[in-house]
Amino acid sequence: MPLYEYACYDCTTRFEALRPMSKADEPIQCKECESMHTVRALSRIAVHCQNEGTGDSAIQKAIKAKGVRPAGGCCGSGGCGGCGK
Repeated sequence: MPLYEYACYDCTTRFEALRPMSKADEPIQCKECESMHTVRALSRIAVHCQNEGTGDSAIQKAIKAKGVRPAGGCCGSGGCGGCGK
């Protein structure tokens, strides 16, 4: 079952809940104030890339070997500088 993030309009709390995909966009009771005035939030993800000085990750090595520049992600946007491209 997927983990979704929700936000409460009444108390502005953000919380997570495991729910079936079929119910992902339905309101859910807030875990803080118990309001049903909630909405599914857009979750953010974290991506970690190694710096050039610490060695390349397996993904970075594969990218270099194939000469491919990925779309998006920290390496594709040049955010970490680890792939040297």
